[in-house]
Amino acid sequence: MTVLLDTSVVLWMVMAPDRLSERARELLRSGATTALFSAASAWEMSIKWRLGKLDLPSPPHELIPSMTTLFNLLALPVTQLHAVAVADLPDHHRDPFDRLLVAQAQVEGVPIVTADPAIAKYDVEVIAATA
Repeated sequence: MTVLLDTSVVLWMVMAPDRLSERARELLRSGATTALFSAASAWEMSIKWRLGKLDLPSPPHELIPSMTTLFNLLALPVTQLHAVAVADLPDHHRDPFDRLLVAQAQVEGVPIVTADPAIAKYDVEVIAATA
């Protein structure tokens, strides 16, 4: 199964794995799961870290490549198709990063692992990251 990880899920994997539900942890540990890590999430983490709104154990240029390797995440670039798909989304969510993740999940035809209830309002399969 291929899944797209919400930014908070990626952060919790590194800094607070106990916040993830047992189902999410099992899914992410499974060798049968391909976990996609969006460039949009890397961008969001980098911006928030630079603005002092996100405390990370190391700078993004060190953390992101190491956690991608450690957790065997597959990088998902942002394509023009992803970017323009955002225009067709209803206004359930104001966060531009989350809207882009929803568009990526729709375009790629994969569920998104998230704890954000607003994402479930979109036409996208959601796997709950928390219990």
